[in-house]
Amino acid sequence: MDFSVELCPQQVNYFQGLIGILRWIVELGRIDIIVPVSMLSRYLVSPREGHLQQAYRIFAYLKQFNRPMLVFDDSEPIIPSQDFYVCNWASHYPDAKEKIPPNTPEPLGHSVSTTCYVDADHAGCQATRRSHTGILLYVNCAPIQWYSKRQNTVEASTFSSEYIALKTAVELIEGLRYKLRMFGIPIDDSTLVFCDNQAVVINSTHPESTLKRKHVSIAYHRCREAQAAGHIRIGFIRSNENLADLLTKILPGPRLRQLMDHIFHWKKVPKGP
Repeated sequence: MDFSVELCPQQVNYFQGLIGILRWIVELGRIDIIVPVSMLSRYLVSPREGHLQQAYRIFAYLKQFNRPMLVFDDSEPIIPSQDFYVCNWASHYPDAKEKIPPNTPEPLGHSVSTTCYVDADHAGCQATRRSHTGILLYVNCAPIQWYSKRQNTVEASTFSSEYIALKTAVELIEGLRYKLRMFGIPIDDSTLVFCDNQAVVINSTHPESTLKRKHVSIAYHRCREAQAAGHIRIGFIRSNENLADLLTKILPGPRLRQLMDHIFHWKKVPKGP
């Protein structure tokens, strides 16, 4: 939505270099800047002066908050089992089962649990009204994979955008479970998936639920079949407790700090002499 002057070729190259640096910083663990970096990455071909100024603001933020550390906690999360609805899916998806490669090594050592937070910001992009998907994957209590990207299609409702995000989360979960098994790491039961849309949770966990929006039928059956196969279990979480909210939209400072306290260990910067 910026209408400032377009950058000259030399400035365009400079802007692209800054975004490349920021993307590597995100990969190294600075999840708190993933949304603004994702938004600025859309304008790599033809950035404007306003985009360059926003990139400078991100670096100013990193300079002020330059001591966060990801905590790789290997302890098991304590999650009540009553938060997840259990039923028999045999009549709806009789052949559903997790695909385990026959050449997986024998699992050794302590088993791990996997958890996923998923969210979508419906029509968050003001230029195209596409929604933004955010996914955060945990192994035990350690965040190990994060995903933040604008969706490829324009969805007409929150329900549809949340279902598209959930389908993407299912695909990431299956990839993670495959990778852990090929490393020889045993996995505890199903991956627990938290979603803050009650309608999506009910449609994904109750076999008797019917789909009224046919254009999301692929995502609908993809998620339900994964639930029937047993490698995911979908539960509801309130929006103010969903950690994936950090990966879908620009948040005010207090809300950003609240979420980051659950992910980062903020280390105070020592004052100079």
